[in-house]
Amino acid sequence: MAQPEKRENSVLFSLRELRQIEENRVKEEEHAVRTAEEARLAAAQEAERARREAEEARVRAEREARMRVESAEAMERQRQQAALEQQRLHQEMELRRAEVAKKRPTWMVAITGLALVAAVALIFFAAWSLHKSNEADAAKEKAEQIAKQAVQDAKDAQDRVIQLERDSKEQDSRLAAADAAVKSAQNDADRKAALANLDKLRQQKFEMEQRIAAAKAAAAKAERAKGVHLSKECLENPLAKGCS
Repeated sequence: MAQPEKRENSVLFSLRELRQIEENRVKEEEHAVRTAEEARLAAAQEAERARREAEEARVRAEREARMRVESAEAMERQRQQAALEQQRLHQEMELRRAEVAKKRPTWMVAITGLALVAAVALIFFAAWSLHKSNEADAAKEKAEQIAKQAVQDAKDAQDRVIQLERDSKEQDSRLAAADAAVKSAQNDADRKAALANLDKLRQQKFEMEQRIAAAKAAAAKAERAKGVHLSKECLENPLAKGCS
């Protein structure tokens, strides 16, 4: 009578163990599905972020282009205003010369008028040249600083990507070891602890992949910024045609 009961207990124990194994397998599959869904959502979020950055870059480029146009228009208005002012001064001097001509000899009036016109023209040209020189020096210094910073940013971003990829490889090794520990577990307690460790490592791997994706995007953006080269002419004279 004891022998059949022993076999029955053994069968029940085996069934419970098989049921536990099946439940663990189902949990692992559910976890894999969740992990895949989280990865898909992260990829979608990254794509949306990239789209937003592209849109922001487009808007920023349009705004900068509009500002350049407005600056050029303002400079043109200033030039026209200066020309009108110079013309007005010239007309005033013509009127004064005509008035003085009644009292002085013709040759003296002509010399005086020419001297006044030359003086005004020289003063205007000197002021305009000084203003343009200051603007060019400031723009050149700013362009050089931007280019230098872009090169440094690109290097830092690339170093970040390399380090994260190195960390990712190490994480893969830890995941492989954790998976092996789950498969080789001798009892439920060991298996449960191994699965918990595996879940933790998988989450860390998922977060690391997100950081790598973000770092690669940042590196690509920095590389694009570094690739915007300024010609020697633009560095020497940022206000030259086609350099603004």
